[in-house]
Amino acid sequence: MNQLTSHILMIRPVSFGFNEQTAESNAFQHRSQNEQDIQQKALAEFDAFADKLKANGLDVIIVNDKPEPHTPDSIFPNNWVSFHEDGKIFMYPMQAENRRLERDLKMLKKITLNSFFVSDIKDLSAYENNEQYLEGTGSMVLDRGNKIAYACLSPRTHPDVIGAFRAESGYTSILFHATDQNGKAIYHTNVMMCMGDEFVVICLDAVTDTAEKNLLMASFEQTNKQVIEISQQQLNEFAGNMLELRNEKNERLLVMSARALASLHPQQVQKLEKYCKIISANLQTIETIGGGSARCMIAEVHLPPLSS
Repeated sequence: MNQLTSHILMIRPVSFGFNEQTAESNAFQHRSQNEQDIQQKALAEFDAFADKLKANGLDVIIVNDKPEPHTPDSIFPNNWVSFHEDGKIFMYPMQAENRRLERDLKMLKKITLNSFFVSDIKDLSAYENNEQYLEGTGSMVLDRGNKIAYACLSPRTHPDVIGAFRAESGYTSILFHATDQNGKAIYHTNVMMCMGDEFVVICLDAVTDTAEKNLLMASFEQTNKQVIEISQQQLNEFAGNMLELRNEKNERLLVMSARALASLHPQQVQKLEKYCKIISANLQTIETIGGGSARCMIAEVHLPPLSS
């Protein structure tokens, strides 16, 4: 199993904005006075980011969002879909009703047709009927090489749905609790943790239960991951929301926002650059209004490519 891929899906926004329906559990979201130019700014940030990823040798599959239905968070596809090396695609149950509208089976079929092998599409969205959610690789940080799903439990991450994912995917899981500096549950695991091929970036201060912290550390040791710690302050700057990818030249890249990079200390940057080249982009509007950063904007396509 390979942790890294060069194929990624990104959704180009058409009506990006502040989402009332997600704000309660996402402490990173902030409303702006001037909603008019938010979509334009977000679009400019998206395009510059996608261009930078392409320029660094990544295969970026860009899908333009549709004006209807209104989906202000569609720029974050990693919450509703994940793609796996065995050809499986998973679609996930989402807490916010307007985010459920992002799931698009037709689009998945279109982007994979003649390009990738799909063995099965597993739709877990029925769990929404029980008010049980699992928001993709936002809720779970996947160690794909060792088939371990790490998840901090929150209103958007339910153990029963993780159980269903485990049963269908063959992953094991490590569940824990994580809180921000105000003691509020961290809404998505991928804002406090990034799993690299040979390292893990994590805010251990967010995990207050000693037994859970020990469980995490034991797992990282067992899977030979160098632990690179970030602080709560850095977590607030989206330093946990990074993603390691591998480009077409087989170079390892670590993708993050300019804000996340600016929050890192030189020693942390040095440790990360031992493993990969850092690619950063200004995502200020997307981060402030949407409450998500670079990693949230990317759904890695780990499906086996069909040879052309």
